[in-house]
Amino acid sequence: MEDYKAIVISGPSGVGKTTIYKQILKEYSKDISFSISATTRKIRDGEEDGKDYHFLSIEEFKQLIDKDDFIEWECVHNNYYGTLKSEIYRIWKMGKHCLLDIDVKGGLNIKEIFEDKSFLVFIAPPSMAELEMRLRNRGTCVGEALQRRLDNAAKEMEQKHVYDTILINENVTIAVVELKKQIKEYIAQSTIE
Repeated sequence: MEDYKAIVISGPSGVGKTTIYKQILKEYSKDISFSISATTRKIRDGEEDGKDYHFLSIEEFKQLIDKDDFIEWECVHNNYYGTLKSEIYRIWKMGKHCLLDIDVKGGLNIKEIFEDKSFLVFIAPPSMAELEMRLRNRGTCVGEALQRRLDNAAKEMEQKHVYDTILINENVTIAVVELKKQIKEYIAQSTIE
Protein backbone atom coordinates (compact mmCIF):
# COMPACT_ATOMS: atom_id res chain seq x y z
CA MET A 1 0.00 0.00 0.00
CA GLU A 2 3.02 2.29 0.27
CA ASP A 3 2.89 3.60 -3.30
CA TYR A 4 -0.83 4.34 -3.45
CA LYS A 5 -2.20 7.86 -3.24
CA ALA A 6 -5.31 9.71 -2.14
CA ILE A 7 -6.49 12.13 -4.82
CA VAL A 8 -8.96 14.65 -3.40
CA ILE A 9 -11.36 16.67 -5.51
CA SER A 10 -13.10 19.57 -3.79
CA GLY A 11 -15.04 22.59 -4.88
CA PRO A 12 -18.38 24.33 -4.48
CA SER A 13 -21.67 22.60 -5.13
CA GLY A 14 -22.56 22.99 -8.82
CA VAL A 15 -19.01 23.44 -10.09
CA GLY A 16 -19.02 20.12 -11.99
CA LYS A 17 -16.98 17.86 -9.69
CA THR A 18 -19.13 14.78 -10.29
CA THR A 19 -19.04 15.13 -14.07
CA ILE A 20 -15.26 15.57 -13.99
CA TYR A 21 -14.40 12.75 -11.61
CA LYS A 22 -16.69 10.28 -13.42
CA GLN A 23 -14.70 10.94 -16.61
CA ILE A 24 -11.43 10.40 -14.71
CA LEU A 25 -12.72 7.11 -13.28
CA LYS A 26 -13.91 5.94 -16.69
CA GLU A 27 -10.47 6.40 -18.23
CA TYR A 28 -8.38 5.26 -15.24
CA SER A 29 -10.58 2.48 -13.80
CA LYS A 30 -7.60 0.08 -13.69
CA ASP A 31 -5.54 2.47 -11.55
CA ILE A 32 -8.03 4.61 -9.61
CA SER A 33 -11.12 3.76 -7.58
CA PHE A 34 -13.69 6.05 -5.98
CA SER A 35 -13.97 6.30 -2.21
CA ILE A 36 -17.62 5.96 -1.26
CA SER A 37 -18.52 8.45 1.45
CA ALA A 38 -20.88 7.76 4.31
CA THR A 39 -23.88 10.03 4.87
CA THR A 40 -26.99 10.41 6.98
CA ARG A 41 -28.95 12.17 4.24
CA LYS A 42 -31.92 10.43 2.65
CA ILE A 43 -31.25 8.23 -0.35
CA ARG A 44 -32.38 9.86 -3.62
CA ASP A 45 -34.08 8.20 -6.59
CA GLY A 46 -31.57 6.22 -8.61
CA GLU A 47 -28.97 6.02 -5.83
CA GLU A 48 -27.73 2.75 -4.37
CA ASP A 49 -26.42 2.11 -0.88
CA GLY A 50 -22.78 1.06 -1.09
CA LYS A 51 -22.40 2.49 -4.59
CA ASP A 52 -23.27 6.19 -4.35
CA TYR A 53 -22.93 6.48 -0.57
CA HIS A 54 -22.97 4.32 2.52
CA PHE A 55 -26.35 5.49 3.83
CA LEU A 56 -26.40 5.45 7.64
CA SER A 57 -28.71 6.57 10.40
CA ILE A 58 -27.52 9.44 12.58
CA GLU A 59 -27.05 6.96 15.42
CA GLU A 60 -24.89 4.65 13.27
CA PHE A 61 -22.82 7.59 12.04
CA LYS A 62 -22.22 8.89 15.57
CA GLN A 63 -21.18 5.41 16.73
CA LEU A 64 -18.55 5.34 13.98
CA ILE A 65 -17.35 8.80 15.07
CA ASP A 66 -17.00 7.53 18.64
CA LYS A 67 -15.01 4.52 17.39
CA ASP A 68 -12.68 6.87 15.44
CA ASP A 69 -13.57 5.09 12.18
CA PHE A 70 -13.60 8.28 10.07
CA ILE A 71 -10.61 9.98 8.51
CA GLU A 72 -12.78 13.06 8.18
CA TRP A 73 -16.40 13.94 8.74
CA GLU A 74 -18.59 17.03 8.70
CA CYS A 75 -22.19 18.08 9.27
CA VAL A 76 -23.40 19.95 6.16
CA HIS A 77 -26.95 21.22 5.66
CA ASN A 78 -28.08 19.17 8.71
CA ASN A 79 -26.65 15.91 7.31
CA TYR A 80 -23.45 14.13 8.27
CA TYR A 81 -20.90 13.18 5.61
CA GLY A 82 -17.61 11.39 6.14
CA THR A 83 -14.84 9.21 4.77
CA LEU A 84 -14.34 5.90 6.49
CA LYS A 85 -10.75 4.83 7.05
CA SER A 86 -11.73 1.35 5.89
CA GLU A 87 -12.83 2.76 2.52
CA ILE A 88 -9.41 4.20 1.67
CA TYR A 89 -7.57 1.10 2.87
CA ARG A 90 -9.98 -1.12 0.90
CA ILE A 91 -9.01 0.70 -2.30
CA TRP A 92 -5.29 0.64 -1.53
CA LYS A 93 -5.48 -3.10 -0.83
CA MET A 94 -6.97 -3.49 -4.32
CA GLY A 95 -3.73 -1.97 -5.66
CA LYS A 96 -5.34 1.31 -6.75
CA HIS A 97 -5.13 5.00 -6.00
CA CYS A 98 -8.10 6.43 -4.11
CA LEU A 99 -10.21 9.27 -5.53
CA LEU A 100 -12.27 11.27 -3.03
CA ASP A 101 -14.94 13.92 -3.64
CA ILE A 102 -15.05 15.79 -0.33
CA ASP A 103 -15.35 19.32 1.01
CA VAL A 104 -12.40 21.63 1.70
CA LYS A 105 -12.23 20.83 5.42
CA GLY A 106 -12.16 17.11 4.64
CA GLY A 107 -9.50 17.62 1.99
CA LEU A 108 -7.28 19.44 4.45
CA ASN A 109 -7.73 16.60 6.96
CA ILE A 110 -6.66 14.10 4.28
CA LYS A 111 -3.56 16.22 3.55
CA GLU A 112 -2.70 16.43 7.24
CA ILE A 113 -2.99 12.66 7.72
CA PHE A 114 -1.49 11.38 4.45
CA GLU A 115 0.83 14.30 3.63
CA ASP A 116 2.75 13.47 0.42
CA LYS A 117 0.48 10.49 -0.26
CA SER A 118 -2.28 12.97 -1.07
CA PHE A 119 -2.92 15.29 -4.00
CA LEU A 120 -5.56 18.00 -3.50
CA VAL A 121 -7.39 19.44 -6.52
CA PHE A 122 -9.75 22.39 -6.12
CA ILE A 123 -12.33 22.73 -8.91
CA ALA A 124 -13.38 26.38 -9.20
CA PRO A 125 -16.06 28.05 -11.30
CA PRO A 126 -15.03 30.75 -13.80
CA SER A 127 -16.99 33.21 -11.62
CA MET A 128 -19.53 33.26 -8.80
CA ALA A 129 -22.15 34.52 -11.28
CA GLU A 130 -21.53 31.44 -13.45
CA LEU A 131 -21.80 29.18 -10.41
CA GLU A 132 -25.12 30.77 -9.43
CA MET A 133 -26.43 30.24 -12.98
CA ARG A 134 -25.38 26.56 -12.90
CA LEU A 135 -27.10 26.03 -9.55
CA ARG A 136 -30.28 27.74 -10.79
CA ASN A 137 -30.26 25.64 -13.98
CA ARG A 138 -30.23 22.45 -11.90
CA GLY A 139 -33.72 23.35 -10.75
CA THR A 140 -33.15 21.68 -7.37
CA CYS A 141 -31.80 24.70 -5.55
CA VAL A 142 -33.84 27.88 -4.99
CA GLY A 143 -34.40 30.54 -2.37
CA GLU A 144 -32.65 29.96 0.96
CA ALA A 145 -31.06 26.72 -0.23
CA LEU A 146 -29.50 28.52 -3.20
CA GLN A 147 -28.19 31.33 -1.01
CA ARG A 148 -26.77 28.84 1.52
CA ARG A 149 -24.89 27.03 -1.26
CA LEU A 150 -23.54 30.31 -2.64
CA ASP A 151 -22.42 31.40 0.85
CA ASN A 152 -20.70 28.01 1.34
CA ALA A 153 -19.09 28.36 -2.10
CA ALA A 154 -17.64 31.75 -1.17
CA LYS A 155 -16.14 30.29 2.02
CA GLU A 156 -14.67 27.34 0.12
CA MET A 157 -13.21 29.63 -2.55
CA GLU A 158 -11.34 31.52 0.18
CA GLN A 159 -9.43 28.32 1.00
CA LYS A 160 -8.62 27.14 -2.52
CA HIS A 161 -5.04 28.47 -2.28
CA VAL A 162 -4.11 25.72 0.22
CA TYR A 163 -4.79 23.03 -2.39
CA ASP A 164 -2.02 21.54 -4.54
CA THR A 165 -3.70 22.75 -7.72
CA ILE A 166 -6.67 24.88 -8.76
CA LEU A 167 -8.59 23.88 -11.87
CA ILE A 168 -11.11 26.37 -13.28
CA ASN A 169 -14.04 24.53 -14.85
CA GLU A 170 -15.07 26.86 -17.64
CA ASN A 171 -15.38 24.00 -20.13
CA VAL A 172 -15.80 20.49 -18.72
CA THR A 173 -13.98 18.76 -21.60
CA ILE A 174 -10.92 20.97 -21.16
CA ALA A 175 -11.09 20.62 -17.36
CA VAL A 176 -11.12 16.81 -17.65
CA VAL A 177 -8.13 16.79 -20.01
CA GLU A 178 -6.17 19.08 -17.68
CA LEU A 179 -7.02 17.06 -14.59
CA LYS A 180 -6.02 13.79 -16.29
CA LYS A 181 -2.67 15.36 -17.15
CA GLN A 182 -2.11 16.62 -13.59
CA ILE A 183 -3.07 13.30 -11.98
CA LYS A 184 -0.84 11.37 -14.37
CA GLU A 185 2.10 13.69 -13.61
CA TYR A 186 1.50 13.51 -9.84
CA ILE A 187 1.34 9.73 -9.80
CA ALA A 188 4.41 9.39 -12.02
CA GLN A 189 6.41 11.95 -10.01
CA SER A 190 5.50 10.53 -6.63
CA THR A 191 6.26 6.98 -7.78
CA ILE A 192 9.77 8.01 -8.92
CA GLU A 193 10.66 9.74 -5.63
